[in-house]
Amino acid sequence: MYVVAGVTGHTGKVVAETLLAQHKPVTVIVRSEEKGAPWLAKGAKVAIAELQDGDKLSGYLARAEGAYLLIPPNYGDPAFLAAQRKVAEALAKAVSESLIPHVVFLSSIGGHLPSGTGLILVNHYGETELKPVAKNLTLLRPAFFLENWESALGSAKKDGLLPSFLTPERKIPMIATRDIGRIAAECLLNPPHGCRVVELAGPADYSPSDIAAAAGAILNRKVRVQGMPAEATVPAFTGMGFPEEVARLFAEMYAGINSGYVTYEKKDEFKRGVATELDVTRELLQQDKA
Repeated sequence: MYVVAGVTGHTGKVVAETLLAQHKPVTVIVRSEEKGAPWLAKGAKVAIAELQDGDKLSGYLARAEGAYLLIPPNYGDPAFLAAQRKVAEALAKAVSESLIPHVVFLSSIGGHLPSGTGLILVNHYGETELKPVAKNLTLLRPAFFLENWESALGSAKKDGLLPSFLTPERKIPMIATRDIGRIAAECLLNPPHGCRVVELAGPADYSPSDIAAAAGAILNRKVRVQGMPAEATVPAFTGMGFPEEVARLFAEMYAGINSGYVTYEKKDEFKRGVATELDVTRELLQQDKA
Protein backbone atom coordinates (compact mmCIF):
# COMPACT_ATOMS: atom_id res chain seq x y z
CA MET A 1 0.00 0.00 0.00
CA TYR A 2 1.17 3.53 -0.82
CA VAL A 3 0.31 6.62 1.18
CA VAL A 4 -0.08 9.87 -0.75
CA ALA A 5 -0.35 13.34 0.77
CA GLY A 6 -1.30 16.53 -1.04
CA VAL A 7 -4.05 14.99 -3.19
CA THR A 8 -6.12 18.17 -3.09
CA GLY A 9 -3.20 19.94 -4.78
CA HIS A 10 -1.54 19.48 -8.15
CA THR A 11 1.25 16.96 -7.63
CA GLY A 12 -0.27 14.65 -5.03
CA LYS A 13 -3.40 14.28 -7.14
CA VAL A 14 -1.35 13.06 -10.09
CA VAL A 15 0.71 10.70 -7.91
CA ALA A 16 -2.41 9.03 -6.53
CA GLU A 17 -4.16 8.83 -9.91
CA THR A 18 -1.05 7.36 -11.56
CA LEU A 19 -0.75 4.65 -8.91
CA LEU A 20 -4.47 3.83 -9.04
CA ALA A 21 -4.28 3.54 -12.84
CA GLN A 22 -1.64 0.85 -12.29
CA HIS A 23 -3.94 -0.91 -9.82
CA LYS A 24 -1.72 -0.14 -6.84
CA PRO A 25 -3.37 0.10 -3.41
CA VAL A 26 -3.44 3.74 -2.36
CA THR A 27 -4.36 5.53 0.85
CA VAL A 28 -4.74 9.29 0.54
CA ILE A 29 -4.20 11.65 3.45
CA VAL A 30 -6.87 14.34 3.61
CA ARG A 31 -8.19 16.72 6.26
CA SER A 32 -11.85 15.75 6.10
CA GLU A 33 -14.25 13.05 4.93
CA GLU A 34 -15.63 15.52 2.40
CA LYS A 35 -12.24 15.89 0.73
CA GLY A 36 -11.80 12.12 0.80
CA ALA A 37 -15.11 11.23 -0.85
CA PRO A 38 -13.92 11.65 -4.47
CA TRP A 39 -10.97 9.39 -3.73
CA LEU A 40 -13.16 6.66 -2.29
CA ALA A 41 -15.07 6.76 -5.56
CA LYS A 42 -11.79 6.28 -7.44
CA GLY A 43 -10.90 3.20 -5.40
CA ALA A 44 -8.49 4.65 -2.86
CA LYS A 45 -8.68 4.31 0.89
CA VAL A 46 -8.94 7.52 2.89
CA ALA A 47 -7.08 8.53 6.03
CA ILE A 48 -8.17 11.65 7.88
CA ALA A 49 -5.16 13.46 9.37
CA GLU A 50 -3.30 16.75 9.53
CA LEU A 51 0.29 16.52 8.33
CA GLN A 52 1.47 18.23 11.50
CA ASP A 53 0.01 15.34 13.55
CA GLY A 54 3.05 13.09 13.56
CA ASP A 55 1.52 10.48 15.85
CA LYS A 56 -1.55 9.86 13.69
CA LEU A 57 0.44 9.98 10.48
CA SER A 58 2.89 7.43 11.86
CA GLY A 59 0.11 4.88 12.21
CA TYR A 60 -0.81 5.17 8.55
CA LEU A 61 2.79 5.07 7.34
CA ALA A 62 3.56 1.96 9.39
CA ARG A 63 1.37 -0.12 7.06
CA ALA A 64 2.78 1.29 3.82
CA GLU A 65 5.44 0.27 1.31
CA GLY A 66 6.13 3.88 0.51
CA ALA A 67 4.76 7.40 0.85
CA TYR A 68 4.66 10.64 -1.09
CA LEU A 69 5.04 13.53 1.35
CA LEU A 70 5.28 17.28 1.07
CA ILE A 71 4.89 20.43 3.15
CA PRO A 72 1.85 22.30 1.82
CA PRO A 73 2.29 26.08 1.98
CA ASN A 74 0.10 27.96 4.43
CA TYR A 75 0.65 31.47 3.11
CA GLY A 76 -1.87 32.99 5.49
CA ASP A 77 0.17 32.19 8.60
CA PRO A 78 2.04 35.31 9.80
CA ALA A 79 4.64 33.02 11.43
CA PHE A 80 5.06 31.08 8.19
CA LEU A 81 8.53 29.58 8.58
CA ALA A 82 8.00 28.49 12.19
CA ALA A 83 4.71 26.80 11.30
CA GLN A 84 6.19 25.05 8.26
CA ARG A 85 9.15 23.84 10.29
CA LYS A 86 6.71 22.16 12.70
CA VAL A 87 5.20 20.27 9.78
CA ALA A 88 8.68 19.14 8.69
CA GLU A 89 9.38 17.92 12.22
CA ALA A 90 6.05 16.07 12.36
CA LEU A 91 6.75 14.32 9.05
CA ALA A 92 10.17 13.24 10.31
CA LYS A 93 8.63 11.94 13.54
CA ALA A 94 6.09 9.89 11.59
CA VAL A 95 8.72 8.49 9.22
CA SER A 96 11.04 7.61 12.10
CA GLU A 97 8.41 5.90 14.23
CA SER A 98 6.71 4.05 11.37
CA LEU A 99 9.90 2.58 9.90
CA ILE A 100 8.36 3.03 6.45
CA PRO A 101 10.69 1.55 3.81
CA HIS A 102 10.67 4.49 1.36
CA VAL A 103 9.63 8.14 1.26
CA VAL A 104 9.42 10.40 -1.79
CA PHE A 105 9.57 14.00 -0.56
CA LEU A 106 8.63 16.96 -2.73
CA SER A 107 11.41 19.49 -2.29
CA SER A 108 12.51 22.13 -4.81
CA ILE A 109 15.35 23.32 -6.96
CA GLY A 110 17.68 24.95 -4.45
CA GLY A 111 16.41 22.68 -1.67
CA HIS A 112 19.98 21.86 -0.70
CA LEU A 113 20.75 25.50 0.09
CA PRO A 114 20.55 26.53 3.77
CA SER A 115 19.72 30.21 3.27
CA GLY A 116 18.95 32.94 0.76
CA THR A 117 16.20 31.01 -1.03
CA GLY A 118 13.05 32.52 0.46
CA LEU A 119 10.08 30.16 0.39
CA ILE A 120 12.30 27.29 -0.78
CA LEU A 121 13.85 27.25 2.69
CA VAL A 122 10.80 25.24 3.84
CA ASN A 123 11.88 22.41 1.56
CA HIS A 124 15.39 22.58 3.00
CA TYR A 125 13.82 22.10 6.44
CA GLY A 126 12.03 19.01 5.15
CA GLU A 127 15.16 17.54 3.61
CA THR A 128 17.20 18.20 6.75
CA GLU A 129 14.61 16.57 9.01
CA LEU A 130 13.98 13.53 6.83
CA LYS A 131 17.53 12.58 5.84
CA PRO A 132 18.57 11.21 9.25
CA VAL A 133 15.39 9.18 9.84
CA ALA A 134 14.21 7.80 6.48
CA LYS A 135 15.36 4.28 5.66
CA ASN A 136 15.29 5.10 1.95
CA LEU A 137 14.56 8.60 0.70
CA THR A 138 13.94 10.16 -2.70
CA LEU A 139 14.26 13.94 -2.75
CA LEU A 140 12.43 15.44 -5.71
CA ARG A 141 13.75 18.88 -6.63
CA PRO A 142 11.60 20.30 -9.42
CA ALA A 143 12.10 23.65 -11.09
CA PHE A 144 9.69 26.61 -11.10
CA PHE A 145 6.12 25.37 -11.61
CA LEU A 146 4.59 26.39 -14.93
CA GLU A 147 1.28 26.61 -13.08
CA ASN A 148 2.70 29.51 -11.06
CA TRP A 149 1.79 31.71 -14.04
CA GLU A 150 -1.94 31.16 -13.51
CA SER A 151 -2.66 34.42 -11.69
CA ALA A 152 -0.60 36.50 -14.13
CA LEU A 153 -2.45 35.07 -17.13
CA GLY A 154 -5.62 36.88 -16.07
CA SER A 155 -3.85 40.17 -16.72
CA ALA A 156 -2.49 38.83 -20.01
CA LYS A 157 -6.00 38.00 -21.13
CA LYS A 158 -7.47 41.31 -20.00
CA ASP A 159 -4.74 43.84 -20.73
CA GLY A 160 -2.13 42.03 -22.84
CA LEU A 161 0.39 42.30 -19.99
CA LEU A 162 2.09 39.46 -18.15
CA PRO A 163 3.40 40.83 -14.83
CA SER A 164 6.54 39.09 -13.60
CA PHE A 165 9.17 39.47 -10.90
CA LEU A 166 11.44 37.20 -12.94
CA THR A 167 13.89 38.73 -15.41
CA PRO A 168 11.82 38.99 -18.64
CA GLU A 169 14.28 37.52 -21.15
CA ARG A 170 16.18 35.13 -18.88
CA LYS A 171 15.39 31.48 -19.47
CA ILE A 172 15.11 29.29 -16.39
CA PRO A 173 14.02 25.68 -15.88
CA MET A 174 10.26 25.30 -15.43
CA ILE A 175 8.07 22.21 -15.23
CA ALA A 176 4.41 21.19 -15.28
CA THR A 177 3.09 19.79 -12.03
CA ARG A 178 1.60 16.80 -13.84
CA ASP A 179 5.11 15.79 -14.88
CA ILE A 180 6.26 16.11 -11.28
CA GLY A 181 3.44 13.86 -10.09
CA ARG A 182 4.06 11.28 -12.78
CA ILE A 183 7.79 11.09 -12.05
CA ALA A 184 7.10 11.00 -8.30
CA ALA A 185 4.89 7.95 -8.79
CA GLU A 186 7.61 6.27 -10.87
CA CYS A 187 10.14 6.97 -8.12
CA LEU A 188 7.78 5.64 -5.46
CA LEU A 189 7.56 2.32 -7.28
CA ASN A 190 11.35 2.14 -7.75
CA PRO A 191 12.93 2.94 -4.38
CA PRO A 192 16.64 3.63 -3.97
CA HIS A 193 19.04 2.24 -1.43
CA GLY A 194 19.74 5.19 0.82
CA CYS A 195 19.11 8.75 -0.31
CA ARG A 196 18.53 9.68 -3.95
CA VAL A 197 18.19 13.22 -5.35
CA VAL A 198 16.09 13.57 -8.51
CA GLU A 199 16.20 17.02 -10.12
CA LEU A 200 13.40 17.89 -12.53
CA ALA A 201 12.74 20.30 -15.38
CA GLY A 202 10.39 20.57 -18.34
CA PRO A 203 11.35 19.68 -21.93
CA ALA A 204 13.04 23.09 -22.33
CA ASP A 205 13.88 26.17 -20.28
CA TYR A 206 11.61 29.19 -20.63
CA SER A 207 11.68 32.92 -19.96
CA PRO A 208 8.71 35.06 -18.92
CA SER A 209 8.76 36.34 -22.51
CA ASP A 210 8.29 32.77 -23.72
CA ILE A 211 5.23 32.44 -21.48
CA ALA A 212 3.90 35.74 -22.83
CA ALA A 213 4.41 34.50 -26.39
CA ALA A 214 2.56 31.28 -25.59
CA ALA A 215 -0.32 33.25 -24.06
CA GLY A 216 -0.40 35.54 -27.09
CA ALA A 217 -0.54 32.61 -29.49
CA ILE A 218 -3.45 31.07 -27.60
CA LEU A 219 -5.34 34.32 -27.09
CA ASN A 220 -4.59 35.54 -30.61
CA ARG A 221 -3.40 38.91 -29.31
CA LYS A 222 -0.14 40.64 -28.46
CA VAL A 223 1.03 39.86 -24.93
CA ARG A 224 4.19 41.38 -23.47
CA VAL A 225 5.95 40.97 -20.15
CA GLN A 226 5.49 43.70 -17.56
CA GLY A 227 8.76 43.45 -15.66
CA MET A 228 8.30 44.32 -12.00
CA PRO A 229 11.18 45.89 -10.04
CA ALA A 230 12.57 43.95 -7.10
CA GLU A 231 11.64 46.69 -4.63
CA ALA A 232 7.98 46.28 -5.60
CA THR A 233 7.81 42.63 -4.55
CA VAL A 234 7.02 43.05 -0.86
CA PRO A 235 4.44 45.84 -1.36
CA ALA A 236 2.80 43.84 -4.14
CA PHE A 237 2.38 40.71 -2.03
CA THR A 238 1.31 42.49 1.14
CA GLY A 239 -1.15 44.41 -1.02
CA MET A 240 -2.63 41.07 -2.07
CA GLY A 241 -3.10 40.15 1.59
CA PHE A 242 0.01 38.07 2.24
CA PRO A 243 1.67 38.48 5.65
CA GLU A 244 4.86 40.53 5.77
CA GLU A 245 7.09 37.50 6.39
CA VAL A 246 5.64 35.62 3.42
CA ALA A 247 6.00 38.67 1.16
CA ARG A 248 9.66 39.00 2.11
CA LEU A 249 10.22 35.30 1.41
CA PHE A 250 8.70 35.70 -2.05
CA ALA A 251 11.06 38.63 -2.65
CA GLU A 252 14.09 36.63 -1.53
CA MET A 253 13.10 33.65 -3.67
CA TYR A 254 12.68 35.75 -6.84
CA ALA A 255 15.99 37.51 -6.16
CA GLY A 256 17.70 34.13 -5.75
CA ILE A 257 16.24 32.83 -9.01
CA ASN A 258 17.12 35.97 -10.96
CA SER A 259 20.71 35.99 -9.70
CA GLY A 260 21.23 32.31 -10.52
CA TYR A 261 21.84 31.45 -6.86
CA VAL A 262 18.80 29.17 -6.76
CA THR A 263 19.88 26.32 -8.98
CA TYR A 264 20.43 22.57 -9.07
CA GLU A 265 22.92 20.73 -6.92
CA LYS A 266 23.63 18.52 -9.97
CA LYS A 267 23.61 15.33 -7.98
CA ASP A 268 22.36 11.81 -8.74
CA GLU A 269 19.57 12.02 -11.36
CA PHE A 270 18.12 14.65 -13.69
CA LYS A 271 14.81 14.08 -15.48
CA ARG A 272 12.82 16.18 -17.94
CA GLY A 273 9.06 16.22 -18.26
CA VAL A 274 7.11 16.33 -21.50
CA ALA A 275 4.50 19.08 -21.01
CA THR A 276 5.52 22.34 -22.70
CA GLU A 277 4.86 25.95 -21.77
CA LEU A 278 2.24 26.05 -24.53
CA ASP A 279 0.46 22.96 -23.13
CA VAL A 280 0.18 24.36 -19.61
CA THR A 281 -0.62 27.93 -20.66
CA ARG A 282 -3.48 26.66 -22.84
CA GLU A 283 -4.88 24.58 -19.97
CA LEU A 284 -4.68 27.47 -17.52
CA LEU A 285 -6.44 29.85 -19.91
CA GLN A 286 -9.14 27.26 -20.61
CA GLN A 287 -9.72 26.83 -16.87
CA ASP A 288 -10.08 30.61 -16.55
CA LYS A 289 -12.63 30.58 -19.38
CA ALA A 290 -14.58 27.77 -17.71
